[in-house]
Amino acid sequence: MSLLQDLGTRGSDRPAPGGPAVAVRKVVVHREEVRTEAGRAPARPTLRASAAVVIANPWAGTPPTTDLGPLVAAVAPPLARLLTDALVDALGGVAGIEAFGKAAVVGSAGELEHAAALIHTPYFGDLLRSYLDGESIICFADTRADAGQLLVVPLWHKTSAATRSHYQTITTRISDAPRADEIVVVAAASTGPRPHARIGDRSTDPDVTPTVLQHRRPREDRA
Repeated sequence: MSLLQDLGTRGSDRPAPGGPAVAVRKVVVHREEVRTEAGRAPARPTLRASAAVVIANPWAGTPPTTDLGPLVAAVAPPLARLLTDALVDALGGVAGIEAFGKAAVVGSAGELEHAAALIHTPYFGDLLRSYLDGESIICFADTRADAGQLLVVPLWHKTSAATRSHYQTITTRISDAPRADEIVVVAAASTGPRPHARIGDRSTDPDVTPTVLQHRRPREDRA
């Protein structure tokens, strides 16, 4: 049976019977709607959301030589399933999601590598991309922090990472997590671009190099 089959069908945040169990303390979903920016409604009102799950750090207290692979393969897939289901519910469906990102925060008793392990492998990233019908590499943030610290999660377009209009962030915070022996794993998404996006894209960019800029300066500035 494949990994995806093990996790059950889309729409369920529970692994299939007999699948790997994840000790989840809480799930927190933030959703925001941008209605005005600079006093004017954007041409495309955008919804953004983050879904965070708080779990016990399965590697807390282990030495830095510990092989993280076996637990990553067991723990990360159901987290990807749970978080993407929460995002899809918050934003009204996969088809409307245009940008995505991911993050993890490990508590003070863990290593930064513990946070990275749960989001930077195919067992999380590839599944998140697949569930959200994406193609791009997923931008990310990971850190070690005490409970309640703000985390800024970057987002970009899920199928065209160079689309500047979709470069944006969403800020999330859980007041009591991560505890020292916990990890918070986050997935985030947006249904559209920044409000009033107008800085162009690579298809409209001029040729800019140090040499080009030097020639554009007034002659007296180049003296």
